[in-house]
Amino acid sequence: MKSYKSLLLSLSFILIISCTHDNDDNDIATVSFTEISKSALYGNGDEGISQSNLVITNNTDWQNLMDQMNTVNNVTDDFTETDIDFDAYEIIAIFLDVKPSGWEVKITEIIKDDANIHVYKTDEGFIYSVMTQPFHIVKIPKSHKPVIFH
Repeated sequence: MKSYKSLLLSLSFILIISCTHDNDDNDIATVSFTEISKSALYGNGDEGISQSNLVITNNTDWQNLMDQMNTVNNVTDDFTETDIDFDAYEIIAIFLDVKPSGWEVKITEIIKDDANIHVYKTDEGFIYSVMTQPFHIVKIPKSHKPVIFH
């Protein structure tokens, strides 16, 4: 009977250890990002970019977005970089609607978990006398996970 209790105790201990073992796949981590630009379009919507949350994973889409942004003003002249290595990085871009007063959008945090990448943003208004369309564009390390915007 004593060996039966020892066996039961040992099996219980193994079961407890295996259930409480942390799986690295469930880790949540902050994703570092590099800001490419945080500004606004001043074309009163003539650029034709609607309110959107974009994930850009190739050079063709990136060039098309930059060309569209430059329709009225050469906005991309102020970007910190325009030549992106899409084998190593992807672009996250957020555009608000055209606003009758000044607004700002800011990506505040990007977090990855076992299934997704989560992008958190804030936007706020302030008094400005022109129509603007705020945007924020950042570069993150390449990931094949779906991106969820909050």
